[in-house]
Amino acid sequence: MPTDKQKLGVFGEELIVKNCICPKCKKKRTLKKLPTNFKCADLICDFCGFLAQVKSSNVKNINKLPSSVLGAAWKPQEERMNAGIYFPLYLVLVCKKEYSVFYLASDLQNKEIFVARKPLSASARRAGWQGFMYDISKIKNSFVRLI
Repeated sequence: MPTDKQKLGVFGEELIVKNCICPKCKKKRTLKKLPTNFKCADLICDFCGFLAQVKSSNVKNINKLPSSVLGAAWKPQEERMNAGIYFPLYLVLVCKKEYSVFYLASDLQNKEIFVARKPLSASARRAGWQGFMYDISKIKNSFVRLI
């Protein structure tokens, strides 16, 4: 059974798929969800191959970007950054029944916005796993509001 956070993530992905065009080829209804746990990307355009990450967050105000957002696994992200690869980010903000969508292009990203978290303790179910946070405060003016 999915957790509330997983349901929020699925909601965000489905919202983008249903309401957004591909920013690369500008075609409608070509964005598709990738399989769960696909590393560093959630969506692909089945026409041009565009890849993007989607992060969804419960907030008090859908018009104000949070200062940070929970990312995913640090190691795959770090490996891509070291290779100079960044995926565009859709940020879905949800407050009760209202939502907004913001977009951050890959060329506006840099290593400074990715902050590694402390690895999980030895007693944790996934001991040693390490996540990261997006430091949105450093790039708030770079996001474009789509919805």
